[in-house]
Amino acid sequence: MLRHPFTRSVRPNRVYAKLKLAGFATSAIRNAVANRAVVFTANGNPAEVLRVQSYDPPSSPAPDSVQVRFRLSPINPSDINVVQGVYPATPMKMQLGGEDVHVGGNEGLAEVVEVGSEVQGLKKGDWVISAKPQAGTWSSFRTLRAEDVIKLPEGRLSEVNAATITASTVNPPTAYNMLHEFVHLKEGDWVLQNGANSAVGQAVIQIAARKGIKTINFVRNRPDLDHLMNQLAQLGATHVFTYDALSDKSLAKHVKQWTSESPIRLMLNCVSGPDTTAMTRLLGDNAHIVSYGAMSKKPLSLPTSLFIFKNLCAQGFWQSRWYQQHSRQERENLMKTLADFKLKEPEHEILDLSTESSDEAATQRLRDVLVKMEEGFGKKVLLRLG
Repeated sequence: MLRHPFTRSVRPNRVYAKLKLAGFATSAIRNAVANRAVVFTANGNPAEVLRVQSYDPPSSPAPDSVQVRFRLSPINPSDINVVQGVYPATPMKMQLGGEDVHVGGNEGLAEVVEVGSEVQGLKKGDWVISAKPQAGTWSSFRTLRAEDVIKLPEGRLSEVNAATITASTVNPPTAYNMLHEFVHLKEGDWVLQNGANSAVGQAVIQIAARKGIKTINFVRNRPDLDHLMNQLAQLGATHVFTYDALSDKSLAKHVKQWTSESPIRLMLNCVSGPDTTAMTRLLGDNAHIVSYGAMSKKPLSLPTSLFIFKNLCAQGFWQSRWYQQHSRQERENLMKTLADFKLKEPEHEILDLSTESSDEAATQRLRDVLVKMEEGFGKKVLLRLG
């Protein structure tokens, strides 16, 4: 979940080509709306290098594949990092209009529109997600192998809830697995985390609260801090602080009093840097520090004394690896479990680029939103491209 600042200069790319996209798919039901994808040819500032392009649909899926229409696809910090070239993942290159391009997007809620002749367990109308990383979800239609999709529970979720919670292959699953894979937590235990207002952080708060686990949460200071703290409290956060509180020596005393019967044994880190180092001093003996990001773009530095005298263990977690190591049935079971938690969807806005009059207009609208995302305090953005 890395994050990297945008530069402020925006020079729209005025070159748009009618594309033929191998591996993408469509249906006659979308004739009235262009089939579009968000693509880039080189890494850089997303507000400069990303563009929206229309493409011609190919034929029906192969026997072992399905055609899907993406209903909503989020723009996550890691997606931005992929475009910038600072995240260790790259979308597949595709030949479009005579040039090699990447199609952005790692996750999204999709609907099956056509099923290959040999596919079992999937039918037209099913809601699915792609379990394959960097599947090019910022697009109208895709053709995916059936073994690379996960079917979602039927009829239990709204479109937005499915797209932001259950259909997210990264955020809620990351939260759930980090709470279950490293430390055996029971009711009354404590979890410490930074980046608590992130999608993962909010999911951690809710899942923990449902299980009677208490959370101490850190966020950046901001103009609407009171609103954010109230929002996290409503989700179930036990305590919320800004990183400034780490310089207050009384904080450690308060934490020790709160956790005296159950010292903190799990810390979740998506920031790293000096503030994270300071947070580790709040941990109890034999605690695990689990890192899943580095939004500060700084290393995780831990005092040797904490390893020696508190026997700390520092580990990393990557949800994509979890998918690689687990079966399709296990993946679908995870989605059912997350649906049962009925997590609250994050504040969001839907950016509908499917009805823009031209690719140029759609690109400019997308880039305007990307520039606003630089501030880092906005709502979750969900793309609709078809």
